Amino acid sequence: MVRQVNLANLTGGILINKDDILSKSRKENKDKDLYKIEVQTKAGNIGSITAIFLATLFFVIQSLTGQGFDFGLYAIIFSVSAAGYIFKAVRMKQRLDIVLALIFTLTTLTLSVVHILNLLNN
Repeated sequence: MVRQVNLANLTGGILINKDDILSKSRKENKDKDLYKIEVQTKAGNIGSITAIFLATLFFVIQSLTGQGFDFGLYAIIFSVSAAGYIFKAVRMKQRLDIVLALIFTLTTLTLSVVHILNLLNN
């Protein structure tokens, strides 16, 4: 410890205690586990990609077998992104998030209307 103090004094640096840094970081992050948040975010992204893949697979199979197009699947998929971007736009107030929220919401509404109209016409 004496060696660290002397080295810090010689170089004009500040001796920093690891526990102090961790304590300050926890206070700043309000005891949130940043790693856990990152893992949950990535898990949500992987889940969304999996849902998009499955919806596309079902859409292609349904159309190839002559059973028409199910736009409801894509309405559901786009609604997930719409909700995410709406939440992000409200919190972050960034132009890109607002634009994407509008695009995904309008796409969701359009696909939903087309799906409902297809159901009513059958």
